[in-house]
Amino acid sequence: MKVNISYASSSGALRVIASRRGSYISKQIPCRFLIHHLLRTRQSTESRALTAYQIEMKRSGSSISKATPRAKKPRPEVPEYHLTPSVRDESGEVIWPAPRLQIERARNFILECVSAKKKTLIVPDKDADGLTSGAILQKTLVLLGLEPELISAHLLQKGSNIHEENERVAMAARRPEYIFVLDQGSRKSPPVIDAPHKAMIIDHHWAVDDDFPEGSDHVTACHSPPVATSSLLTYHICNELHEDVRSSCDWLCVMGTHGDLGNTLKWEPPFPDMKATFKTYTKKALNDAVSLINAPRRTATYDVPAAWAALTAAGSPAELLKNQSLLAARAEVNTEVERCTHTAPKFSGDAKIAVFRISSAAQIHPVIATRWAGHLQSPKLEVILVANEGYLPGVVNFSCRIPRSARARIPPVNIIEVLKGIAAKAPNPTLRERLGESFARGHKEASGGIVPKAEFEEFMDILEIGKKPEGESPKKAKKNAAPQQSNTLMNYFGKKAAA
Repeated sequence: MKVNISYASSSGALRVIASRRGSYISKQIPCRFLIHHLLRTRQSTESRALTAYQIEMKRSGSSISKATPRAKKPRPEVPEYHLTPSVRDESGEVIWPAPRLQIERARNFILECVSAKKKTLIVPDKDADGLTSGAILQKTLVLLGLEPELISAHLLQKGSNIHEENERVAMAARRPEYIFVLDQGSRKSPPVIDAPHKAMIIDHHWAVDDDFPEGSDHVTACHSPPVATSSLLTYHICNELHEDVRSSCDWLCVMGTHGDLGNTLKWEPPFPDMKATFKTYTKKALNDAVSLINAPRRTATYDVPAAWAALTAAGSPAELLKNQSLLAARAEVNTEVERCTHTAPKFSGDAKIAVFRISSAAQIHPVIATRWAGHLQSPKLEVILVANEGYLPGVVNFSCRIPRSARARIPPVNIIEVLKGIAAKAPNPTLRERLGESFARGHKEASGGIVPKAEFEEFMDILEIGKKPEGESPKKAKKNAAPQQSNTLMNYFGKKAAA
């Protein structure tokens, strides 16, 4: 028997006994023994109730401890990346990793560059995918016969892009006649530099037909799913140009691809067969090398030149693992990530966007966005947005990722369209223009931007961050209601008396 005891009801219980049995008791025992008898009755009843309660608690505790652990909610199944349906041409041939005509033009451009023996500038992006793309191209140019002295690299400043005037001036100062821009993203813009030159854009970020610098040629993987990385596209282009490209650049291709698509990627068609590469270099060494090459650009000092120098000098990933500059950079980044990664999210009014706001001079917002995308789950959640207010003065750098729970949605979540759709809801129709050209760039699955702080706050206002849904669900109201005691000593005695 389970009894809830209310000590406050004891005096009331005595009155019940006295009122209901008072006439009988008064005839049998003297009044001076009445209180003594009632107290003994009370103590005996409470003792029995406590004993029963303790036994019940032991039984409950025993049943809880021996119960089968509650099964964890299964993680949503995400289709393997290589199984993404491909696009086919009129003859039924798969268009991958980019349109054939674009690939052929890129190969001819490289051969022309080598034959011309003119100054050549490589402009790679700062991450593992961009840097390995540049390293693959540089090794290929040398294998084909272009003198190393004619090849130079331009690495962008922190928070900059190739369209900034200071970057265009810096590139022009090298007086290149051939320019390769790799993994920098694409947008409609003036020529790469003002001086006469020939430019080839090798990229995989989302772009439409005219989203490229004026006068340039391009090869892009963005319309050929499963979208290849820039390093894989570069490797595919160069592999046919010289027999030694595979043996000298295959590990760079894997590094760059894992850097963008993750190290769980399955190298199955349409991706090339890399079994020989993984026999030569361990996956651990390749993946550790990715984190090391990515580290310098994430530090507050933005030491991308150190990563480029180490990568172009290395003959294997094992050589990178011993580089003290890269190891120190990774340690610094890991410390900063740990400091900021526990920031609590706030949700948009419709619960579709989770916003994390941090302040760091390090470029850790993409890392934190990726981490939370693998853990945060909700039926409505579509986008993880991490905003870093301390990376560059006067602006907010933010990165967006699709949470794992939303990656199999139909239709698929398109972050670029989500961001543009939010901006379109602004009360002030000029917001989209004021957010600038660096807003909602990148990939449909991984986008972000660099926007002025005032405009970013205006953007946040549209999301109604932290606004709670009106009203409260009946289940939640019932759960939050204070529990009421149903069985007390008072009604226990009442029931016994009635019996």
